[in-house]
Amino acid sequence: MHSKYLSFLRISEEVIEVEQELIELQKHVSAQGILVQDLISGVCRELEVWNKQSSEEPDAELDPQISELDELLHADKEDPKVTFLQTVDVLLAERKIEEALLALEAEERNYPELNDLGENPSVESSSYKTAFLERKAVLVDQLVGICEQPSVCIAELKKASSGLVKLGKGSLAHQLLLKAYGSRLHKSIEAFLPSCSIYSETYTATLSQLVFSTISLITKESGLIFGDAPTYINRIVQWAECEIESFVHLVKEISPSPETASALRSASICIQASLSHCSILESQGLKFSKLLMVLLHPYIDEVLDMNFRRARRKVLDLAMDEDEVLLSPREGGPLTVAAPSNIMFTNSGKKFMFIVKDLLDQLTSMAILHFGGTILNKLLQLFDKYVETLIKALPGPSEDDNLMEQKESIIFRAETDAQQLTLLGTAFTVADELLPMAVSKIFSPQSESKEAGGGSSEGIGPVAISTVEYKDWRRHLQHSLDKLRDHFCRQYILTFIYSREGKARLDARMYLEGKGEDLFWDSDPLPSLPFQALFARLQQLATVAGDILLGKEKIQKILLSRLTETVVMWLSDEQEFWDVFEDDSVQLQPSGLQQLILDMRFIVEIAVCGGYSSKNVHQLVSAIITRAIGTFSARGIDPQSALPEDEWFVDAAKSAISKLMLETSGSEESEPDEHIAIHDEISDSDETPTSPSTVESTESFASANMGETDGPVYFTDTES
Repeated sequence: MHSKYLSFLRISEEVIEVEQELIELQKHVSAQGILVQDLISGVCRELEVWNKQSSEEPDAELDPQISELDELLHADKEDPKVTFLQTVDVLLAERKIEEALLALEAEERNYPELNDLGENPSVESSSYKTAFLERKAVLVDQLVGICEQPSVCIAELKKASSGLVKLGKGSLAHQLLLKAYGSRLHKSIEAFLPSCSIYSETYTATLSQLVFSTISLITKESGLIFGDAPTYINRIVQWAECEIESFVHLVKEISPSPETASALRSASICIQASLSHCSILESQGLKFSKLLMVLLHPYIDEVLDMNFRRARRKVLDLAMDEDEVLLSPREGGPLTVAAPSNIMFTNSGKKFMFIVKDLLDQLTSMAILHFGGTILNKLLQLFDKYVETLIKALPGPSEDDNLMEQKESIIFRAETDAQQLTLLGTAFTVADELLPMAVSKIFSPQSESKEAGGGSSEGIGPVAISTVEYKDWRRHLQHSLDKLRDHFCRQYILTFIYSREGKARLDARMYLEGKGEDLFWDSDPLPSLPFQALFARLQQLATVAGDILLGKEKIQKILLSRLTETVVMWLSDEQEFWDVFEDDSVQLQPSGLQQLILDMRFIVEIAVCGGYSSKNVHQLVSAIITRAIGTFSARGIDPQSALPEDEWFVDAAKSAISKLMLETSGSEESEPDEHIAIHDEISDSDETPTSPSTVESTESFASANMGETDGPVYFTDTES
């Protein structure tokens, strides 16, 4: 401003000089007009004198010419129509548009025939009307020129448009008004475009403000100048729709890369700002919300899809983190759980939630309102991908072969019980607590509703997603968790059942007379050795779970219940196991049937005593016992004489559990009756015992949700 100050002063002085010259020129024109008038008067007087002198000898040839000249001179002097036309010509020449417009309006009021389209106008009125319309057309051209000037101000534009309306050119005036406002809008957008790269997230809000504020302004001005005629309103709507289409196209054209967080943020802000402006325009009778969403929907879908693809790649990268192998105390973060965490817990779970939070933080309330269902579905897909990475981190039954064939290298492998349970606990915490909590914030009635401006003030949740949809979403999360849990249980039980050489430890030959070293029977019956080992394995896993999954009794019980169910399902479905009994070359004995039924009752009592018994286990055990009785009966074994009462098997199974617990308790001095009493109480109630215990105490297994242990027990010997 300082650098141009001297130029500004110089131009101001020149303007003053020009104004003075114009004033002098006006005075000169007035003087010349007076001179011409005097000249005409003098000529008329001279002609009159000359006529008197030559009246005695009239010239027949000159009389008509003199008479015609005299008529013209007197007509110019006296005819008001000629005077009016001369006055209008002067006003038009001096571009005094307002005065010329007032003069034309006054003349039309004085001479209504100027607007009369009669079929037989007189010659005199026709010539005057033609001259009048010519002056009127000149004025129209001048007003059009003002409207078409690129630098015309709003006030001048409004005056010119009003003048055209008064001259009967309302349609033309409205077109020029729309064109002028469109030109000003495009100039404003062009001036802002260089700044879009600087404001990569908020540029859409500025563009939206420019476009929709112009639409609002022209609607108001049109109403003031042209009224509420439907023709003009329809033109505004058509013009506004074209400008909105150009706006959306421009947003797409200068948008950042669709997979970046900036693109998601700018798209969300675009929806927020544009719909807020649309709600304001609705008060003016203009509804563009549907059109805007139709135009923006493909673009928003693309940005959401690309951003969630980027998020899925980040989730896959979690499995490539070498630090996941190490264990360390939990660091502060969003995963607030009452369990000693390791880096797998804090890194995997926390990083996943950071990925989710990074996505959700980019969204505005209007984006959630209109794309809530899509966002939830993509969050489900993201969690499914996270579960897949956790499944890959768990060892499988044919792990070595699969590992060589995998295209992507999985650096971290959860080998110990503690690491595997930590994976499950992390997934459970994310699906059951953290992810629903994050979603509930953006879908809550209070979320950003105040920031919506003119947008909907209704709660996001009830509008964006129904209760049924939300329940389906939670159910799908649970299905993903079930897939992870079932994979863990399957590989855990298969690792127990099969040795490294691929031989099954649960071999049906141990139920044949004199076959198999695992068969053990006396007056104080115990389950087969593989089931005793299973009992010890589940007991130690329950202890580790009580420490790793402290405070998560629900997942502990579900996990242990599913493990026992997996064992029973394997026995039920393994045909090789049953082929041994159906082989006619082997001899069956009643003691084998008795031992098999005791083993099945023992599994049931393990679940009952642990507080995680399920109907599925009971049904599967009953089916196995029924099948075994039928198989042995077909081979000539009478179950009525060979089998004791059902109560005998239940009591024997409970007694075996108490005895095995006493043996593992080592130096602890406690009576068997006390342990039996404890287990009876647990089997009748789902409540967790509250008495203190050590790692190897009775109640550390009896309740899957116990956490009062001195430290975790890492059971990794698959051969035991």
